[in-house]
Amino acid sequence: PFVHIARLKEVLAGCLADWLPQCALLLPLGCLYLVDTLAGDPEVLQVDAETYYEKLLKKSLSIPDVFLRPGGEKVKLEDSCVCFVPLYRNNPTRKLLLLIDPKDKKTVLAVYLNQCWWPVEEVVKTADPSRDGLILGGTLGETVFAIPSEPVHEVQTFGERIVLFVLNYIIFGMLEGSSANDAFFLPHSATECAKILWRNGEAVAFYSVKMKGSLCDGTTHHCYLLPVLDTIFVRRRYRRGGLGMKMLHDFCQSFVAEDALGISCPISAAMYQVCQKFLQTYPEEQKRLWEVEAPGDWSQRVNIWLKIQMESSPSGRC
Repeated sequence: PFVHIARLKEVLAGCLADWLPQCALLLPLGCLYLVDTLAGDPEVLQVDAETYYEKLLKKSLSIPDVFLRPGGEKVKLEDSCVCFVPLYRNNPTRKLLLLIDPKDKKTVLAVYLNQCWWPVEEVVKTADPSRDGLILGGTLGETVFAIPSEPVHEVQTFGERIVLFVLNYIIFGMLEGSSANDAFFLPHSATECAKILWRNGEAVAFYSVKMKGSLCDGTTHHCYLLPVLDTIFVRRRYRRGGLGMKMLHDFCQSFVAEDALGISCPISAAMYQVCQKFLQTYPEEQKRLWEVEAPGDWSQRVNIWLKIQMESSPSGRC
């Protein structure tokens, strides 16, 4: 049951409710999150955000003009710390409104959707028990079954697209991708196939796939000649727990009928370690996995297991 706003304000003793984020007042006792509740036309949601932004510019907001950070600090909502960014790589007209930390312009604090600000960490959470179980298939493959302990879900809804964007563009791109060895991922396209790994009600990892036959980019007519694992990311506090291997196994099992599968070049050193452990564990995949450049012609492929063997040999290190 949902808490009645008026009653909640009474319980919160007056002034506290005056600056609580609007979405906090709408949360049910069971604590639903954005991905659980987001519905409606994405265009309407964007119009709502644009209307809010215009009012902010005119300083004509009738709603609280501060955002409460999880630690209790108040951030004043003003035009200098909010901005629109493209949600998709290939569609600059579809945008999200972000709240930037005024003390650190590289830190995103919240996303504006459904007429309220959602803290970044709340966007990647769920209370929906159906987001559980390892899903192999959908548009990525042929077989579907579930293993409840290892949740990986194909991105299908607009809310899940928002989760993917936050994991990729904000958490990896701004908050956790600080290593010089980390790659940089652009926002995914609107039609890109991707899966999110959920653990204990939180989105902790994702990977995306360039499908066989899909266009390499918007500037050529070349199409991928094999399925290619394009981006993969595990949140920092969940690393070294085998999640990279689980997603790589999921990718391979999603295309059991394919003789060759690709991983986008260049592969990072950390991902090579994952590949080495994976191929040692699943030797039947050693002939199938290739490091590829688009579109993946045979002249653009290097067998990953062979490359690992060559680089680990004394002559390969010279």
